Amino acid sequence: MKKLCCLLLSFIVFSFAFAQTTPKREFRGAWIHVVGNDKFKTMSTDSIKQLFIKTLDNFEKAGINAVIFQVRPQADAFYKSSIEPWSRFLAGEQGKAPDPLWDPLEFMIEEAHKRGMELHAWCNPYRVTSNDQEQLSPDHLYFKNPELFKRYGKQLYFDPGEPEAIAHTVKVIADIVTRYDVDAIHFDDYFYPYPVAFEEFHDDASFVKYAKSQGFEYWQKGDWRRNNVATLIKELSDTIKAIKPWVRFGISPFGIHRNLKDTPDGSGSKTNGLSNYEALFADVPLWIKKGWVDYNVPQIYWEIGNPSADYKTLIEWWSRSNFGGQLYIGQNISTFSKKDLDNPSKTQFEAKMKLVRELPNVNGNVWWPGWTLNNNPFGFTDSLINTYQKHPALIPAYSKLDSIAPSAVTKIAKKGKTLIWSHSSGNDKMQVAAFYAVYRFPKGTATDINNSDYLIKLVAEPKFTLKTGNGKKNHYVYIVTAIDRCWNESEPSKPVSVNE
Repeated sequence: MKKLCCLLLSFIVFSFAFAQTTPKREFRGAWIHVVGNDKFKTMSTDSIKQLFIKTLDNFEKAGINAVIFQVRPQADAFYKSSIEPWSRFLAGEQGKAPDPLWDPLEFMIEEAHKRGMELHAWCNPYRVTSNDQEQLSPDHLYFKNPELFKRYGKQLYFDPGEPEAIAHTVKVIADIVTRYDVDAIHFDDYFYPYPVAFEEFHDDASFVKYAKSQGFEYWQKGDWRRNNVATLIKELSDTIKAIKPWVRFGISPFGIHRNLKDTPDGSGSKTNGLSNYEALFADVPLWIKKGWVDYNVPQIYWEIGNPSADYKTLIEWWSRSNFGGQLYIGQNISTFSKKDLDNPSKTQFEAKMKLVRELPNVNGNVWWPGWTLNNNPFGFTDSLINTYQKHPALIPAYSKLDSIAPSAVTKIAKKGKTLIWSHSSGNDKMQVAAFYAVYRFPKGTATDINNSDYLIKLVAEPKFTLKTGNGKKNHYVYIVTAIDRCWNESEPSKPVSVNE
């Protein structure tokens, strides 16, 4: 109990110490995973929906602006699909539809947007099973084209060297982007499988079949594997943008690209851990430089001072390398309770957030696991609510996709207890207002929309319910802006004075 009290006290102390104004633009994502879940199969549809609603409500309170929702955990679908079977993690059996029938992805898109948050559809490209006990649905692609798959360890994977495996994945993602109003497609760190001790991934057949014609010699298997993954990434990027040019494509790789000892040119980080490049055959910097990826979220899941993979070393390496696109940091919530190296009476929370906000090329965070925000471990969620994400934030604009601001809102007025307005985007789908930013300024305060302290809400509909019923009247000035699909912000509306 004494230890817990000291820990909570340290949070209070550094919350007051960290007086930095919250940025107006910052990516604040949270991952909602479903893989491995054995709870949903015992829950009613209404209970699952209520859990999602509770989680999104808590996200909104904590300032989250992007929900990264896992919808394709194992070459299956946590949504209605005619291409792949229903996920085992919904009804407990792969291929079994929920009863009554509903669509979790459609539900989450609607609920996230309603709260001013983006919905990113999180998909795993190659993993098919998590262990050797799982049963595949009889209509799974594995039984139609077994040559596209490889067993490795206790798991089943697509063979990334098979062009049909790439084509199938592209088909699945194209289907999601076409049918759903997702804001982004998101991949995590599962490309070629994580190494299993003393076991080789047996893709010799596809290497012999394709490598020579693709320009690779027998000693270049690693380069060939990296090219296979790069081919998938490029085809996905081209496909997504051809369908909906505003939908982003994000990657969340393992936190170490390459170790210094493995890079003759000295470009690697001063770390000693598993490498994306050597072990998973993912050349993420190349994808970003080529413009195939819009945002990058390296999973820097370690604490400051970790001897093999120091958080500070890695976040500075990614920021300094600056491969382009937008850089967010994948954060492991549990490491934020570790003791600060310079002051053991407090945690590393403040030091980590200062690095995120002071390094020149870092644009935000993604919290893992997002479900944890429901439980407020060691006061973590309270710290977001009261200090670090106290005010809403706009996502940094994706100006490489679109740099044109939408038109300003018009006809803004107070009608009863509601502020309403109009907005027109003409025929340009890139200028559609995805959200509206609502600013509220106390009487006598300069109406500066660059001051994040007065951004109070992001809404999806052209209306905002005013506060009422507190028995006290205060005078405010409201201003509203339109936010397009790539987060360009319009000019301010005319101000509206309100007593509430």
